[in-house]
Amino acid sequence: MAAALNKGPHASLVPARMDRLPWTRFHWSVVVGLGVSWILDGLEIQIVAAAGYQKSLGMSATEVGFAGSIYLVGQVIGALVFGRLADRLGRRKLFILTLIIYLAGSGIAGLATEPWFLYVFRFVAGLGIGGEYAAINSAIDELIPAKYRGRIDIIINGTYWGGAALGAFANLFLLNTDIFDENWGWRIGFFIGPVLGLIIIYLRRHIPESPRWLMTHGREDEAERTVDEIERKVEESGVRLEPVPQEKAIKVEATGSIPFGTIWRVLWKDYPKRTVMGLSMMITQSFLYNAIFFTYALVLTNFYGLDASQVSLYFFPFAIGNLLGPLLLGHFFDTWGRRQMIFLTYVVSGAVLAVSAFLFSIDALTATTQTILWCVSFFFASAGASSAYLTVSEIFPLEMRSQVISYMFAVGQLVGAFAPTIYGSLIGEGEDRGPLTIGYYLGAGIMSLGGVVAAVFGVAAERKSLEDLADPLSKVKEDAAAQ
Repeated sequence: MAAALNKGPHASLVPARMDRLPWTRFHWSVVVGLGVSWILDGLEIQIVAAAGYQKSLGMSATEVGFAGSIYLVGQVIGALVFGRLADRLGRRKLFILTLIIYLAGSGIAGLATEPWFLYVFRFVAGLGIGGEYAAINSAIDELIPAKYRGRIDIIINGTYWGGAALGAFANLFLLNTDIFDENWGWRIGFFIGPVLGLIIIYLRRHIPESPRWLMTHGREDEAERTVDEIERKVEESGVRLEPVPQEKAIKVEATGSIPFGTIWRVLWKDYPKRTVMGLSMMITQSFLYNAIFFTYALVLTNFYGLDASQVSLYFFPFAIGNLLGPLLLGHFFDTWGRRQMIFLTYVVSGAVLAVSAFLFSIDALTATTQTILWCVSFFFASAGASSAYLTVSEIFPLEMRSQVISYMFAVGQLVGAFAPTIYGSLIGEGEDRGPLTIGYYLGAGIMSLGGVVAAVFGVAAERKSLEDLADPLSKVKEDAAAQ
């Protein structure tokens, strides 16, 4: 039997009750069950980038590049489609569906016997991961208490690099023809993500729908029961919860699907500064990452004379630096503040890259010292990039949260997609350092600009309820409530 809907205005303590919770096993289950998406994405990118399937499927370098591109296109489309569905149908339905789509796409791609077969299912896998970005960032921010939200969101987004390191490590064995047949090692790699995903599906079955989403869609009774169950488990662990004062209640009435016209009005009329800030953060970090990440191997081989077989070893410190940044800096976004930390991480990462550009231009670096400077720069850049996803998911109304994430993710990905081509042309055959030096200065300036925009337009969102940062569209205005 379907739950009864609260169609009229009703007062809800759900947000206040969720934000006053201490850290519990429930929150750990959310982190593990939902946070694995970024690990899977990092794993996917590394396995595909290694191109172990190239000889088995008789693919050219251009076709290998297209396999990566089709996955990214799938991500963008998946984010846009499933982001809207997550706002309309709920977070839980979508974070189960998108994971299943990813599992199917990645697993079946490992059975490919022709390039077109690989393209189709790489696209499907991308659809699933793109949908995960939108639905899961929303769910995490709505389920995690306000005082922990910043660090948890940033750390989870940063675990992408743990997945990337895992993929690179796996490739050392899977693509070693002394251990695995050339036609089977890469296929096994494609199955790693789905195997992990099957375990995660079990965990996700026990994660409830976001009570905040239920509250704004006329399902207040279900929202209350969900919070009751969470609180019951907390108190069974020996924690005593104080009652939430009634004055913290928020009055809302059910909303349906949000028209695109309303979304446009909210973004560009109600919150134009926030929109500009969110877009600038997503675009600048995407440009920098794509510029360096997709071309670092060319730099190491063309300018420093490394063999292609040696390049993968230099990836591990690069990935570790990216992983440690969010882990070690994340809590400062909740304690020192969002605006200060976003500015710091973006600008410092740009400054270190600028220093490396100068040293590169005068031929003062080796492959090792170049990699060390990348590690330092991206230690900060990784925390900053993760904060971009946090920012766009917490400063807009709840009812359009997933869609806003998907729009800004899509714009960032599309703009950032030009970076590898630009930097690849600047690298050339490694005969002239001048063009790439200019490119590095450009990347440093673009990343720093993102930090400056955040410093000017930033929102002090640390330790604040989502509903205090942006009124839900379903919130009943005081003057309307009095009529």
